[in-house]
Amino acid sequence: MNRYPLWKYLLIIVSIILGLLYTIPNFFGEIPAVQISTNRQAITINEQTENTVKQALAAAHIQHQGMFITDGSLKVRFSDTETQLKARDAIATKFGEGYIVALNLLANTPEWMEKIHAKPMFLGLDLRGGVHFTMQVDMDSAVDKTLDSYAGDIRRQLRKLQILSGNIIKNGQTLVIPFQSATDATTAVSSLKKYLNDATLTQNGDRLVVSLSNTALARIRTDAVTQNINTLHNRVNELGVAEPVIQQAGPSRIVVQLPGVQDTAKAKDIIGRTATLQVRMVSDDPNLYQQALLGHAPSGYELLPSAGNSAPTLVSKQVELTGDNINDAQASFNDRGQPGVSVNFDSTGASIFADLTRNNVGKRMAMVLIDQGKAEVITAPVINEPIPGGKTIISGNMSIAEANDTALLLRAGSLAAPMKIIEERTIGPSLGKENISKGFHSTLWGFVVVAIFMMLYYRLFGVFSVVALSCNLLFLIAILSAMQATLTLPGIAAIALTLGMAIDSNVLINERIREELRHGNTPQISINAGYDHAWHTIVDSNITSLIAGLALLIFGSGPIRGFAVVHCLGILTSMYSSVVVSRAIVNLWYGRKRKLKKLSIGHIWIADSATTSKSKAN
Repeated sequence: MNRYPLWKYLLIIVSIILGLLYTIPNFFGEIPAVQISTNRQAITINEQTENTVKQALAAAHIQHQGMFITDGSLKVRFSDTETQLKARDAIATKFGEGYIVALNLLANTPEWMEKIHAKPMFLGLDLRGGVHFTMQVDMDSAVDKTLDSYAGDIRRQLRKLQILSGNIIKNGQTLVIPFQSATDATTAVSSLKKYLNDATLTQNGDRLVVSLSNTALARIRTDAVTQNINTLHNRVNELGVAEPVIQQAGPSRIVVQLPGVQDTAKAKDIIGRTATLQVRMVSDDPNLYQQALLGHAPSGYELLPSAGNSAPTLVSKQVELTGDNINDAQASFNDRGQPGVSVNFDSTGASIFADLTRNNVGKRMAMVLIDQGKAEVITAPVINEPIPGGKTIISGNMSIAEANDTALLLRAGSLAAPMKIIEERTIGPSLGKENISKGFHSTLWGFVVVAIFMMLYYRLFGVFSVVALSCNLLFLIAILSAMQATLTLPGIAAIALTLGMAIDSNVLINERIREELRHGNTPQISINAGYDHAWHTIVDSNITSLIAGLALLIFGSGPIRGFAVVHCLGILTSMYSSVVVSRAIVNLWYGRKRKLKKLSIGHIWIADSATTSKSKAN
């Protein structure tokens, strides 16, 4: 009556083995490591990178504990922090621009476990320590910047059409353009519609009103947040943070989490800093270039390194145009289908760029990125013809990935919109360890107290319940580890709550079995009926809790979502362990006993109309 088929036992055994495999990595501890990654799509971390690291370590006589490539980065383990620091310096010296060499801590998990993706959970800032910023993007400034760009485009087009207009007035999210007559306004509308696709043009007599559509406003706001996130990624890389978290939180906010960083002032400086883009002319005179290579650069010129470890470029010190005049830069293709970067200047930049290209046809101009006082030539194309209109495509010998990288660097020269820090938190490493210790001990002692109560009150069935509860905790941690979830203090609280909810299901089952025994049923029938009848109550109670957890997951953010994820997963694992696993154990112990007369499930109180007597099932 109370027997499971073989496949159910095999399923439980396999789930327990998998649970152990994916839970064990959380107990191996951490080991110092150096992480080599890149912020450029044109650079790939591969076996060649691994060989370069091996050569750098061998030249510095540094022993490593193994290296592997995962998630687009190379991670190298070391025995202690002193060796880690020496290795970081040796590796950083070997690699050039485009590579990020950062200190990190890796789980000391065996390599065979790494190959099956058995890794420990990530620790949140409240457990690991670090800096947390929540930044508010000024969306109004992003819209104003777009309107300024449109105003410049309108002026240039009207100049070409030889239509006179008054000063363009910016009124909220619209532009008002006065003309000398209604005829001029009508002529301007038909021409400007070709260049202002995202705007709505409305004629009101001799005035023209340009307003942004809702679609255009939504795109501007989305692009502002996206561009600022890209800029912050470039800035944070300067801190050498191995695994920073920079993500959008809501329509206009950005969350920046820097694990392991304790210098708040430096972090603020990095994320608030803006790189500078400069346009300069290039000298291709071979004699002057050779002199510069020998260390004798001609007056008014300097030799600057080029992106991608290319040959250095001799550029003029005179700055023709700066990145402040660039509105946008996106990867694109030229007329011949070659990858390039589409650059959009504002009105001032467009005018300067048109004059620059008109006067220097056949010459090369360099796009120079300056950050932290360090200059690098991103690209140096040949000017084939004058480029009016404020829009151009910079193309050359570049791949699609290199075009994306160049566009990213050009956009990263400045933020799309100003940001201000509206929330700031710093968690010290000692406080993080204290949080881990407190969270672990609270869960452990809660488990111990529950286990003692269950075994004293329900005897052998209490032992079965504790074993099932242990399996529930095993399954939950294994799933979180397999998902590579980030564990935070609210997550630990959710684990403790899950233990209480899981044991509650076993209490319902045990009490239902007791009730069947009170009604005079045999032990085998009581076990079968107890599990069957308790199942409906368990499902109902857990579904209501699951609905609440899903609501927190959908509408919550930050720590609330972390709590909700663990809570929802815990409900699912508790239903499996408290019913399937516990019944499997009961069936193994009692299922083959045909003449079973009693169960070790504690005291059963039987009441009648005259007296109350105590009967012992054990």
